[in-house]
Amino acid sequence: MIPEQFLQELKLNNDIESVISSYIQIKRGGRNLVGLCPFHSEKTPSFTVYTDSQSFYCFGCGAGGDVISFVKRIENIEYMDALKLLADRAGMQLPDNSFDDKTAKLKSRILEINRQSARFFHSCLMSPMGKQALDYLHSRGLNDKTIRRFGLGYSPDSWDTLTKHLTSLRFTQEEIVTACVAAKGRKDNIYDQFRGRVMFPIIDIRGNVIAFGGRIMQGDGPKYLNSPDTPVFKKSRNLFALNIAKSTKEENLLLAEGYMDVIALHQAGFENAVATLGTALTDEQARLMSQYAKQIVIAYDSDGAGQTATKRAINILGEIGIQVKVLSMQGAKDPDEFIKKYGRDRFKMLIEGSSNALEFELSKIKNKYDISTADGRVNYLKEFANYIAGINNPIERDVYIAKTANDLDVSKDAVLSQVNYMIRRKAKSKEKKDAKELKVFAATPMDKVNPERGRHLKAALAEERLIAILFKNPDYCAYIKQKLTLQDFATEFNRRVFEMICLRIENNQMLDIGMFGSEFDDAQMGRIAGFIASSNGQNYTKEETDDYIQTILESKLQKTDKDVAEMNDKNWSKYISDLAAKKK
Repeated sequence: MIPEQFLQELKLNNDIESVISSYIQIKRGGRNLVGLCPFHSEKTPSFTVYTDSQSFYCFGCGAGGDVISFVKRIENIEYMDALKLLADRAGMQLPDNSFDDKTAKLKSRILEINRQSARFFHSCLMSPMGKQALDYLHSRGLNDKTIRRFGLGYSPDSWDTLTKHLTSLRFTQEEIVTACVAAKGRKDNIYDQFRGRVMFPIIDIRGNVIAFGGRIMQGDGPKYLNSPDTPVFKKSRNLFALNIAKSTKEENLLLAEGYMDVIALHQAGFENAVATLGTALTDEQARLMSQYAKQIVIAYDSDGAGQTATKRAINILGEIGIQVKVLSMQGAKDPDEFIKKYGRDRFKMLIEGSSNALEFELSKIKNKYDISTADGRVNYLKEFANYIAGINNPIERDVYIAKTANDLDVSKDAVLSQVNYMIRRKAKSKEKKDAKELKVFAATPMDKVNPERGRHLKAALAEERLIAILFKNPDYCAYIKQKLTLQDFATEFNRRVFEMICLRIENNQMLDIGMFGSEFDDAQMGRIAGFIASSNGQNYTKEETDDYIQTILESKLQKTDKDVAEMNDKNWSKYISDLAAKKK
């Protein structure tokens, strides 16, 4: 068995864009990359690479998967050989596949330590010892409902209060130190890592407490202390409050600097706010956000450091093809202060009117060319027209076209003509792309991956959507299982995929399409990749999830005459009982 930790590192060191582009030509098409599929003959590109989920899918032939699946297919080699090829490419040593993965057990223990620590910190906040911390949170404008929702807490100003509590729950000192809620002293004694701080639990998209941030109340020490990386937490790959923000129906995410900004934004009704975790924005965080939003609105502080971080974030987000806007907060240094001074409605207007990223991007394009020469002006105007054609607001387009034409002393009509040409090209490209993405697998007897799909198409489509929802919202697993059993699935293949996903979620294992590669063949991996690709850029509420569950349950009661005739006595009785229950 290959350890999951190794597979994660292998994929991290073999970026899918880099690997695939070494075999075929791919180019940016909006948020994703597209090219001609290497697995079937085609003239119009239908092969799509999703850098945010590190996966690929061909809407023409159904090939799909992760970087391991791609190498396995294109090199026509076995799974283990694909791992070895990628390991060699990254300069990694392939481990013995009989390795006993003890990491999973350790991760489970650390997650439980974090959960118990969060409960302990919250109880301390609500006790007399936490009065100063609670008063501080109230003074920052947070109400008790918000404090409970985010599970905020207080770490006592003591060296071993948490440590004693955790050891009483039968956690070992080694486990507690590995979880980084305690540290080891010079004499091998352990002491609490967080002392005298307001505590902010960091929760992943599955609902697990994976780390903490702590703000000091008084005395020496850093103002904010954050958990270092642990076996369950990589700060470069997680975002504060994404567990809540991912379920909103907003098409954008608000990217703020710190915990308090995000919590204040959520309390004001902007539940799509997230923050990085004590670090500058990373490529992994940008890809993670792009899975849940079509646009990022940067709401960093208005000071010098905040503006420097804004420029860096725009560049990183722009590289993955996601639309970026930047808030310009006049009269306040951060979103929390702005909302306190001017109110929620003014802040909403600020979001709706944000457009600074456009000027920043145009400036960046302009700096690439020597516009003092005719050749430089022509090349700049071509790229300018291509960029401006992607701006939806016609007034905004017109303003920048007029300004640029005036600055370069060229005819506005000439620039407008080029922009309109690019708009038509982009519209045709989008029509083709939408047609591909809306394509549904044909229900034919030749469907070898899921032979039952044709007979139960409506239920099968609902099953596939539920599978896609679980990849995006693993915290919905328990909710779905309360209403749906494996026996309710109409198709065996979808039942098997759903079962494996739920098992991984319940065991706190990484939910990544690559982790299915050893269990499914190429065609099956392609089908699973298709489920994920069909939901790219979409968010799902529990109400929508309920609709898919209901479709599956109703389909179960719809039987053909042949199905009824072939039932045994037990199944016949259950069928009649289910029908009777539905009529009530």
